[in-house]
Parts: sequence; structure tokens; C-alpha cells
Amino acid sequence: MKASELTERELIARIAKLLARQENTILGAGEDDCAVLDIGGEDYLLITTDMLHRKTDFPLRMTGRQIGWMSVAVNLSDLASKGARPLGVVMAMGIPPDTELGFIEEIARGMDECAEKSGTQIIGGDTDSNDELTMVGTAFGLVNKDLLIRRSGAEIGDFVCVTGNIGTAGAALIALDKEIPVSQEILKALLEPFPRINEGMALAESGAVTSMMDISDGLALSLHDIGKTSGVGFKIYESRLPVLPAVKKLLKGGELLKAVVYTGGDFELLFTVAPDKIEKARKACPLTVIGEVVEEGFFIEKADGRLEEMKAQGYEHFEKQV
Repeated sequence: MKASELTERELIARIAKLLARQENTILGAGEDDCAVLDIGGEDYLLITTDMLHRKTDFPLRMTGRQIGWMSVAVNLSDLASKGARPLGVVMAMGIPPDTELGFIEEIARGMDECAEKSGTQIIGGDTDSNDELTMVGTAFGLVNKDLLIRRSGAEIGDFVCVTGNIGTAGAALIALDKEIPVSQEILKALLEPFPRINEGMALAESGAVTSMMDISDGLALSLHDIGKTSGVGFKIYESRLPVLPAVKKLLKGGELLKAVVYTGGDFELLFTVAPDKIEKARKACPLTVIGEVVEEGFFIEKADGRLEEMKAQGYEHFEKQV
């Protein structure tokens, strides 16, 4: 069997089964967005890592600064989904030997800017020579033990919520692929996504959230992830999905639904809230209720009332070959 015959999540699950687990590991490899370690005291230590490649993760039009920004943002977004406060980020760079020094410096500036605006800093890293530009980030964070939010807490009847607007990054990807002119507002959502650190911490402190993760891999795939770990299903409503007017103007019909539901790139938070605590969640940060947790199945109710199955489709590094 080859890696291409598995999805990324299936490959991670197989690897995780081979790894030993220590007593102080609360959440380990493949179980959530971050590893969670009990280091004593009132807080858990959270650790997450991501690897990005020039050919598969960075659109050709991305600047060095945007590459640096993205490489840090993907890690901080995982911390945000746990309600954690970032401590620092370690970055490793695999650099082709013929890369211009000025481009490398742009990457470093972008890394530093994203970290600083998220309330943290780059605290170390490594460089080596590589055939393809490769960025590997590892972020560290802390969260109070009573405030840690997992994927596995969603309960039947909970509201399903998201921060911000969704489908913007997906619209940018579709527009770039089809060479359709697109606004800077839409492009920025794809090329310079902002990790929702403050929103994640505020939602954790509200005590209203039962499960949470980010939707960088797409809304549908993220709902399936939460549903699988929580043992529940979801029903969302197309009419309630928060989409920018510019995105609705750019895309129509199936393409719009693909951008909003089945395409990754948005670094918004997806979370579930107990109905009697929704006002606490609203006070924590702006949100949109897009559906509810159901006993089983994954569905989207269309604007005309039709109910459609919501498949587990989104961004994955490995996809089954059919």
C-alpha cells in the first residue's frame, strides 16, 4: 500500500497507533489539533507543528513576506482552536541554494510580523539546503486546565457556530485557478490568513463552548472531524452561512457552495455551544450560528429547503486514488 491510497487523516491515524504514549500526555498524536501535556500547575502545555511546501501550499503569486506569515499562522491557528495563549514559535526552513537572500529576509519579516500581531514571537529554529522551499513551524502555548476545549465535546442540541466569514479563501483559490480577476480583500484571506488567537481565548474563558477546531481544511471536513470524535452528526443551513457579498458576486451555485463548504484556507474557528450559553459566547466574540448538532449524519439544508448529504471533503495532502 502507498501513501497515495490513504487520506492524510488515515495516514496520521496509522502512524499514531505505532507511537508510545507517556502518562502526562493528555492529547497525543492524531487525537486533536495540538498535543497536550500536563506539566503540573494550573496550565497544560500545548504543542503543534505544520510543514508547508512551495509547490503544494504556497500559490505562485505569494510574496516572501506572505509565505513567512502563512507558515506561522497555520500553527497559531491550531493553538487558537484550543483556546490557548501562545508562548512562542520555532521555525525551520529548507532553502534551495539559488534562493535570493532578499527573498529569505522577506520570509523572516513575514514570520515575525504574524507572530508579533498574534501576541507572541519567533523563539528559534533551523535552516538547511533543500530542493524545494519547505517551511516547518512548531508553536507552543498554555491553557488553563479548566478551559481546554477539545474536538470531542459536542452534544446533541448544541448550536454550531463560526467566527468571521467563510468561503473567502476558497473563492480566491477558485478565482486564481480560473484566472478570474479578484479583489485584494478576497486574496488577502487566502494569502495572509489571521489566526483567531484572541477569539479562541475569549471563547474558552466564556465556558460556553463544548468543542472547537479551526476550518483551515474546510468546513465540511472539520465538521466530520468533530462529529467523529464527539460521536454526533451535524445539520447546517446554507442560508445562514456568513459569506462576503463580494464572494457571492464572484461565484454562483455549485462553485459558491464548493468555496464555502468544501474548500480550505479560511482560518476561522468552528465551535459548538450549549443553547443556554449562547449569549455568553456572543459576548466573548462575534459569531454566526450556522446549524445544530444532531444524533447522526452530516447534512446541509439548501436555501430551497432540500436536505443534502455533506460529504467529508476538503483540503488534504494525501487523497485516495480512485
